[in-house]
Amino acid sequence: MERLVHRLTTLRTRLESGMDRREFLRTVATSGYAVGVAHLLGVEDFLGVDDGEVPIVTALVRDDPDDPSSLRERTRSVSAEWYAAVEKAFELNELLARVGFTGYLGSAVVPGNYDSATASVSIGVSSEGQSIPEMIEEFADGVSIDTEGIIRLERMEDGPDFTEPRLMERLPDGDVPSGFACETPSSVATLAPALYHPNANGPLFATAEHAFKSMSTLDGETLGLPIGSGETLELGTVVQSHPIEDVAVVEPNGGVLPSSRIVAPSVARVRGQYTKYGLADLIARDEELEKVGALTGHTTGQIQGIDAVTCFTDDFCRRGQIRWGGEMDLTDGDSGSVSYHPDPEGEDGDVLIAGFNNARTWWPGQSYVWGVSAYRLTEQHGYHF
Repeated sequence: MERLVHRLTTLRTRLESGMDRREFLRTVATSGYAVGVAHLLGVEDFLGVDDGEVPIVTALVRDDPDDPSSLRERTRSVSAEWYAAVEKAFELNELLARVGFTGYLGSAVVPGNYDSATASVSIGVSSEGQSIPEMIEEFADGVSIDTEGIIRLERMEDGPDFTEPRLMERLPDGDVPSGFACETPSSVATLAPALYHPNANGPLFATAEHAFKSMSTLDGETLGLPIGSGETLELGTVVQSHPIEDVAVVEPNGGVLPSSRIVAPSVARVRGQYTKYGLADLIARDEELEKVGALTGHTTGQIQGIDAVTCFTDDFCRRGQIRWGGEMDLTDGDSGSVSYHPDPEGEDGDVLIAGFNNARTWWPGQSYVWGVSAYRLTEQHGYHF
């Protein structure tokens, strides 16, 4: 079995590096592979695109904008050389997270553009100047490694000047859109767009788990929607909390339901979410992400890293993170907002979710917002937008 896995891996590597159809078929025939092994390699898709390209799944998108169960995979063809470089970077990043050498504080994959067909891994190490283990550098196999020393700070530095949170002006007539302030028993956060789960009866509210920071347990805690008139509408109670992903899921109490709309400068409609390779594709094409927070409002920024591991703040590491924008794009009260990007194949105003916004850097030398990717929340817990 191990020999078969090794042979499959070797063949896949050759496929990803640009093996053409004729060479692939000849290799399969002369290597004794059964015809059925093709599905393990995704070869049917490979044979359906131009030489030197491979298909990737970039997003999960609703066929029917109003039916969250109509999700389908969207694919596009990309350079096999670029794909191989990014895949190696993902593997190296996973190895770093597993090894967790002394001084390791986190890392992220940074795909290059399609012309360069490269990818790098940015590694954060403690300021004591720990070196990268030799076995990591050997495994890199051509993937560029950028190492940055980080000073651990106990206290968050001052963020943007405090402003009044963005409140709904009146009681909602129907579903509640995201981008407005929501209220926990201990703080204010930003309401996310509707989340869905196969086992749920309908849409779910969501916001940042750490907004309930003074609670010993979140189950049964309420989430409210403050209204500009001074009222607070109870949205529902927490039914699931995920501290590592920093997401609290709230079941509606029957009064109002969450919406898949984001009230930005113009109203955006959530049509689905990006995959890991969809985010890599955005970086390769130099695309930006957007967000609407209850305090800082609408901002945009470049994606700085994906599939990131973050070990700066707790006694555990968070995986599947996105780094984007700058530290001024988020402040207290913006947590729970989502990062998103226009759907390139959707109608005007359609967007795809990249992930949640949970925190920002507060140490010298780095500046970005981080949060869990939508694909990670789907993989780990089954939720989707």
